[in-house]
Amino acid sequence: MLTILAAGSVFFPGLFLLSKQCLKSIPALRWSEGDAVIVSARLVSSVQAVMASSAGYIIASSCKDILEDQHWLTSSYIMFAVPYFVYDIYAMFMCYWYKLRVKGHEEASAAPQHMSTALTSYLRREFLMVLHHVVMVTVCFPVSVFWRQGKGDYFQGIMFMAELSTPSVCLGKILIQYKQQHTLLHKVNGALMLITFFICRVLLFPYLYYVYGRYASIPFHMVPLTVPWHCNLGAALLMAPQLYWFSLICRGALRLFTGSSRSQRPRSTSSVAKERQTDENALPQPANGYSTRSTEPELATH
Repeated sequence: MLTILAAGSVFFPGLFLLSKQCLKSIPALRWSEGDAVIVSARLVSSVQAVMASSAGYIIASSCKDILEDQHWLTSSYIMFAVPYFVYDIYAMFMCYWYKLRVKGHEEASAAPQHMSTALTSYLRREFLMVLHHVVMVTVCFPVSVFWRQGKGDYFQGIMFMAELSTPSVCLGKILIQYKQQHTLLHKVNGALMLITFFICRVLLFPYLYYVYGRYASIPFHMVPLTVPWHCNLGAALLMAPQLYWFSLICRGALRLFTGSSRSQRPRSTSSVAKERQTDENALPQPANGYSTRSTEPELATH
């Protein structure tokens, strides 16, 4: 068990450092430190998402009895992935820090000037995402590995598959960071992100309740009244931030697709200058990528 935990502690930070060094060293790229950090963090998140989704599919498809059947990969991958959430808190901060410095943000009057100030600002802006990661390590990890006592591997596998939405979220962050909101790729990825996030994260817990209801021959609406109260509480606490982030994605998608038509209208020079001034003085996008501004097209860059 400790070997698997150690392997995850080496793999995710190691992949991040390797990716960053390659992006900086490959002659055809020669990216800056900040660009390499931001893209490498997204890459590691996408790799973890693919691994988790693959493990989840293997586990769920192998469990015929959704309560009693066990698969060795369940606890093993949980142990392997726990260090990722610790690493990702650091990676998100580094992305935030370099966003303050990229494209002149360090000169903006609203931007933090020192690492300690930036850390405070990061924790304030990314409180929900950091809290999510802390809960995954301090609560979900011991519950999933020890408290379950080997039961419900099927449900754990389905929850792993929620990570299917992560690669499109990461690609969206990269496209936004490099002002590619006007591209067809960004619009297609935005639609894919909306669909996958809704299916894999918003519908996740209703589906789990539905599956359990069929297994126990209980009507769907009676399942919450049948399962232990702490299961309902845990599901509600895990689902709440997903609903919040999905609402931000929907608002961003609305801005993206309605903004495309508005961008065709001629605009005055003063409005363009005002928008540019606003962009220059803005703080960087939240590291979680779910800002209501994050999918708004940068019309001045067309």
